[in-house]
Order: sequence, then structure tokens, then C-alpha cells
Amino acid sequence: MKATGIVRRIDDLGRVVIPKEIRRTMRIREGDPLEIYTDNEGEVIFKKYSPMGELGPYTKQYVDVLNRTSGLAVVICDRDQVIAVSGMPKKEMMGKRISPMVESLMEKRSSFVYGSDKGELSVSDEVPSAVSVMCPVIGGGDVMGAVMLLCGETAAAPSQTDIKLTQVAAGFLGKQMEE
Repeated sequence: MKATGIVRRIDDLGRVVIPKEIRRTMRIREGDPLEIYTDNEGEVIFKKYSPMGELGPYTKQYVDVLNRTSGLAVVICDRDQVIAVSGMPKKEMMGKRISPMVESLMEKRSSFVYGSDKGELSVSDEVPSAVSVMCPVIGGGDVMGAVMLLCGETAAAPSQTDIKLTQVAAGFLGKQMEE
């Protein structure tokens, strides 16, 4: 655990303010759920809660099926990072922060199709990865993450089948989030 040197007091209602610098660095937004952990040494740990992370087995199976069906690499992310990968080395992409452009499209509930007027899109700024199709996962009215098919060796506009596969995957995962 990394010390920040910041000290905060608990108010009379039991609240503590998480400093703006930490919220910005950790991408904690107003309304984001946090899990609270304690340990035997008296530490209280806040961790961003990812509802998409709870779907671990589904997302792993889904990326594998989409990869086999489309022949393209597939990535599923929550609102902050990549949580499932198939069709490319997992070590390369797993856990990487999503790019600000992907985050912005998700917040706007917008899809992305390569070759459209939106330019190019990369999953993460840390790893070069051209996105072919991206659809946000919306569950219970909230944006939870996104499903992305990556461009193959020849970056070309995706087929209608690839677009529909991505939409169905995002819709299915969104429905799973509601149950």
C-alpha cells in the first residue's frame, strides 16, 4: 500500500472526504460504488467496485465465443479497465486502463464503428490496438462497460455481422447486470 501523506477527519455523520487528487488519479466519479475492506491490522481499504467484474465467468466465455465466431480479437472492459480478452496475448491487454476516448464514448452511450466519421479508436493508450466495433454495456440504465472487436491485420470497415455480434454481446451482458 502506498502512503499519500494526506490525513482526513471523519465528520459527525461518519463521512470522510476522498481528496480530489486521489479521485482523479483513481478515476473515482460521483456516484461510483466503492467496496470497503478491513484487515486484522486495523486498516480500512476502499476499492472501486466493478459490477462487470462480478460477471467474470460470463465475460471470459463470451470473449472466447466472439473471437471464434468473428475471427477477430475481442476485449470487454468495465468503466476503467480491460477485464476479459481473447484472440491476443492476455498479458498484453488485461488490466490496462481504457483510453479517454473509449471512456468518453461509453459515457455518451455511443457505439463506434471503424471507418465512420469518428476517426480511429484504441482500447488503451498503453497498448496500440485499433478498435473495429465498440458497443457500451448498459445495465439497469447505467453504463457498465463495453464490448470491443479489434481490427484484424488489414484494418477495414467491419461487416454488418461483426457489428450485430458486438451489439448482441453488449445487450446480453447488460441484461445479466440487471439480474
